[in-house]
Formats: sequence, C-alpha cells, structure tokens
Amino acid sequence: QVQLVESGGGLVQTGGSLRLSCAASGSVYSFNVMGWYRQAPGKQRELAATITSGGSRMYGGSVKGRFTINRGAALNSVYLQMNSLKPEDTAVYYCYTSGNYWGQGTQVTVSS
Repeated sequence: QVQLVESGGGLVQTGGSLRLSCAASGSVYSFNVMGWYRQAPGKQRELAATITSGGSRMYGGSVKGRFTINRGAALNSVYLQMNSLKPEDTAVYYCYTSGNYWGQGTQVTVSS
C-alpha cells in the first residue's frame, strides 16, 4: 500500500506563486514517474507535470515556462513550483506516481 500526502495548496492572486509538495510512503520506496495532474470544475483531469527517476520532465502545454517540477533526493517526494499563476490554473491538484497511485488532492485557487 502506498500513501501520497500533498501540501502547499491555497489561495493566491494572479501573478503569484505557490509550491506544492507530495511525499510518498508505504510499501514502495521509489517510483519511476512522479508528478501532478489537475482538474478544474467541469473539466477532465489533465497533466500539469511529471518527472522520471532519471530527471526527464514533461509539462502540460498551458503551464510550460511557468511551472517547474523537481524530485527529492530519495525519489519518494515531488515538488511543483508554480509561478505567474493565472485564474485558469484554479483546480484541484493531484499527486501521482507510477503504479497508478493518487493523492487526495490539494486545492489551488487563483483570484483575478
């Protein structure tokens, strides 16, 4: 069993920044892929960013150049630095790891 604990969501004004954190614990000690997906009200869940254990990164088109994903040295944590936030970034952000494990989600709200 794997547990993912997210933190760092909140309310921020347009142009502000937030940093999301996700820590994994349980029966798996390292994960090939970790990342973040997001889901806005009435919309499908979409990719925000992922990173492999080798450091390869992938970003959703709408966040490129504004968001940066990194992993902890032990490869069981992942961080998402979100800069220049826009109202359309408002969503629940879910931590994800390979093996199809998901966190409970953390709310990010960007006010205009």
